Amino acid sequence: MENVTVYLFGKPYEVPSSLTIMEAMEYAGYQLVRGCGCRNGFCGACATIYRIKGDRELKACLACSTQVQNDMYIATLPFFPLVKAVYDVEKVKPEQMLMMQLYPEIYACVGCNACTKTCPQELNVMQYIAYAQRGDFAKCAELSFDCVMCGICSSRCPAGISHPQVAMLARRLNGKYLAPHCEHLDTRVQEVKDGKFKELLENLMQKPLGEIQELYNHREIEA
Repeated sequence: MENVTVYLFGKPYEVPSSLTIMEAMEYAGYQLVRGCGCRNGFCGACATIYRIKGDRELKACLACSTQVQNDMYIATLPFFPLVKAVYDVEKVKPEQMLMMQLYPEIYACVGCNACTKTCPQELNVMQYIAYAQRGDFAKCAELSFDCVMCGICSSRCPAGISHPQVAMLARRLNGKYLAPHCEHLDTRVQEVKDGKFKELLENLMQKPLGEIQELYNHREIEA
């Protein structure tokens, strides 16, 4: 298997070219203890910046889904301190004024589109912020649905917008007030509360991980 040279926090390592950045870090002996989603933690926690030797452009990505390249200089991003407004979703209303009160910085957007260019999920971040500005929470929620809250977009924003938190508020408002009510979800929640699946879950927890993965991969999807 072909190897490539990568630099992890300034130190060179020879790793197989087929690995992702996250796998390369583990291959090199690093232990990922920050709670990345595919390591029993939170998706989006593996936000990473890198630069290829000879290329001045600094790029951002998710380490779990980006394949290593030769002469790649890599450093993981620390937790990015997003602004998280405090609110009670049971008491707020899906009105434009709410966004103006909680996240007024979105109206300082200069339209540079740096947020969209750096999104590792290739989301149209600037557009869903525009929807949030207009109070169109349903469209903001739909366009930001695949956001994993990594915060890379915010790290590049000259206006200091916390895009993931704005999108989270829009999705909560949409789910609480705007989206059609799901009666089948109410039924399933009640079944869980009544203990219908307790024995099934207890039996599942006793199975080895490999068998659980096999059951998941071949599960029946309910209509």
